[in-house]
Amino acid sequence: MADNPTLQVEQRTDFGKGFARRARVADKIPAVLYGHGTDPVHLLLPYHDTFLLVKDNANAVISLKGLKDPAMVLVKDIQRHPVKRQIMHMDLLLVKADEKVDVEVPIEIIGEPMAGLVANQDLLNMEIFAPVIAIPEKIEVSVDGLEDGVVLSVADIKLPEGVEAKTDPEAIVLSVTTPQEVEIPEAPAAEEETTEAEAAEETKESAE
Repeated sequence: MADNPTLQVEQRTDFGKGFARRARVADKIPAVLYGHGTDPVHLLLPYHDTFLLVKDNANAVISLKGLKDPAMVLVKDIQRHPVKRQIMHMDLLLVKADEKVDVEVPIEIIGEPMAGLVANQDLLNMEIFAPVIAIPEKIEVSVDGLEDGVVLSVADIKLPEGVEAKTDPEAIVLSVTTPQEVEIPEAPAAEEETTEAEAAEETKESAE
């Protein structure tokens, strides 16, 4: 647990929307800790420190201090404000260093295919089964030098040691193609439009 980032947390006994609102005003995040057959434990997390830990890693593994017994947890769910995107609540899963967990991680395309070609990404995230102490933040897929028509599925992706794919192995991750030229139609020549007022004026002038 020494290698994991650490949070000083508080155990809470008050509940309800009113308490949660007051906690957020005090820069605290309501959270619940569960797992391994234990009763749920309700916590308060420091907002700023927690935000820094999860802003680039939704599957962060964190050591908690301030409880009766130190705990290692996996961030399992983050609930955010629909507009402000502030963290409103978090679910934490109690884990052990020697176990594996199911998580979802983003897929990142790196490199460039052969000149004049593009890589079209079809799958943005992959579900994996990974060791708690070695959860990758992302899965990198290289397209360096790939030729036109190459299609990579989940089964073709090399994963870090000890990591297994849970996503359908036949799911398409990306394809390499020649960019399609899109013809942009020319804008029609602007036609002079005569307004009713102009038409009336012309009629008046003709009458005179």
